[in-house]
Parts: sequence; structure tokens; C-alpha cells
Amino acid sequence: QVQLVESGGGLVQAGGSLRLSCAASGRAFSAYAMNWYRQAPGNERKFVAGITRSGVNTLYTNSVKGRFTISRDNAKNAVYLQMNSLKPEDTAIYYCGAGERVGAPGSWGQGTQVTVSS
Repeated sequence: QVQLVESGGGLVQAGGSLRLSCAASGRAFSAYAMNWYRQAPGNERKFVAGITRSGVNTLYTNSVKGRFTISRDNAKNAVYLQMNSLKPEDTAIYYCGAGERVGAPGSWGQGTQVTVSS
């Protein structure tokens, strides 16, 4: 089992940037594909970005392509989400998820709030 802790959320104006971090502990981090999901009030949790175990391949939901970048550092047991050109519709709780493959996380962190003001 892997334990995940997100950080880096906050309040930012539209057009601004934030970098989310997710620190992992427990079972070997490099054994997991990593994902970022988000959940806005009243909505279900949705996929944002994913990265394979090696970090070679990434996947993004269409609405964040060209604005968000997922990366990982297996030596530091961490995954990141660089978010640029933020929009009010990016406002949500962002969750880090670990799993056997991208898009199928089985372990979650507690989430970090991102609020984008217009």
C-alpha cells in the first residue's frame, strides 16, 4: 500500500499558475502509475492527468492540454502537476492517485483545494 499527501493548492487569479506536489511513502513508488484527478462542488471526481511508471508517457484530459504538465521524480517519491493559465473552471479539490495503470488509481491522497478567481 502507498500513502499519498498532496500540497501546493491555494487561491490564484485567472491566468496565474500553481504547482501541486504529491509525496508518496510505503511501497515502491516506481511501481505505480500516477494520476491527478479533481472534484468540483456537486460534481464527480474526474481524471485530469496521468503518467506511467517510468514517466515516459503522459495523458491529459482535453480541457487542460497545453496548460497543465504532469511529471514525476522516482528518486524523490513525488509526482507534480504544473498548472498554468488557470481558469475559474479549474477550481476544485485536486487528488493524487496511485495505481497499476494510468486512469485506474486504487490509492488516494486527502486532496488539496485549488481556487481560481476571475
